[in-house]
Amino acid sequence: MKRQLGFIILLFLLTWAQSLVAQNKKASATTTIKSGEIWPDTEGKHINAHGGGILYYKGTYYWFGEHKTEGRRGNSTLFGVGAYSSKDLTSWKNEGIVLKVEEADSTSEIIKGCVIERPKVVYNARTKKFVMWFHLELKGKGYEAARTGVATSDNPTGPYTYLKSYRPNAGIWPVNVPADLKEKQVDATNLKWWTPEWTKEVKDGLFIRRDLEQGQMSRDMTVFVDDDGKAYHIHSSEENLTLHISELSNDYLSFTGKWSVLAPAGHNEAPAICKRKGRYYMITSGCTGWDPNAARSFVAESVMGPWTALGNPCVGERANLTFESQGTYILPVQGKKDAFIFMADRWRPKNPIDGRYVWLPIIFEEDKPVLKWQEEWSLEFFDKNKKQNPPLQGKRKLPLGKLP
Repeated sequence: MKRQLGFIILLFLLTWAQSLVAQNKKASATTTIKSGEIWPDTEGKHINAHGGGILYYKGTYYWFGEHKTEGRRGNSTLFGVGAYSSKDLTSWKNEGIVLKVEEADSTSEIIKGCVIERPKVVYNARTKKFVMWFHLELKGKGYEAARTGVATSDNPTGPYTYLKSYRPNAGIWPVNVPADLKEKQVDATNLKWWTPEWTKEVKDGLFIRRDLEQGQMSRDMTVFVDDDGKAYHIHSSEENLTLHISELSNDYLSFTGKWSVLAPAGHNEAPAICKRKGRYYMITSGCTGWDPNAARSFVAESVMGPWTALGNPCVGERANLTFESQGTYILPVQGKKDAFIFMADRWRPKNPIDGRYVWLPIIFEEDKPVLKWQEEWSLEFFDKNKKQNPPLQGKRKLPLGKLP
């Protein structure tokens, strides 16, 4: 009897100890950010929200992203846009597919097999609607369509109802292009791509003029809501050569027609933006397909520009490859002043579902965003790093740097 009782007690202690170890492992796994590794959700599965962005609403973060599948077909959208929720930015609950592709309606623009990339959701305080924008490529058209789609919901986790897609700003010229260029006549058939003459014509509005009637191309994109509630759609356009910054309507569902160009012919994509101490900072990438390259950064005192180039924000080993990733979003951390996280993806086109995430704290040095590799870090980093991010000394005028 004593032996049996002892065995029961021993079994209980072993079970209790194993439970304690498991709890400690779980706590450890959900309090730090480890870039480039498998990031399990609360069910233990790798988070499937690529090219993502995050909405903060009533104490909860919502992470929206591309739901990838196995194999090469994984870059086509077979299910839709996925979402996850979190209170602490490290432990994420799968909220399922919040925008589903159509399977029965063959006339729908978001039919199964289309391409939906880089979804971003913002909340409109006027309409009380959650608005999702994303890069849309029509099924079977490759990347020719270059459209941006919009959907809405009454709840952050959906379901979202698809409304329509756009080629933005049809018939309208940007506010920062000289008037004389609007009437310029160019015979594009005699221009050879990637020559100095061709690059100059791109800067002078070659592709804007070409796409003026149908609207401008829109591929990699993000949405930014300013302090006054005005929202902006920022997208790679003109064959991925120039970034366009477009003002959205008050309901965030269409374009007002006010827009500007950033870095004409600079070959930028993957825009991500934040606002710090009255200034706007943007981090972008070059265009090398699925392969990583060196990031670029810009600063402005107005969303519409002019923007000043600041160079590669990454420093250290693999800085020339943005630590083998490409940016998708800049996330303001709630409750921590001037704390921002650079969100990026490590794309794996041969098996997209296995793509990994790189999240790094943004450090500001001499009013410039800086990214340094962190093997493992927590949000306490921002508290410890306050001394390295001193407040601006007055409102210094930005230098008129040359854009690439």
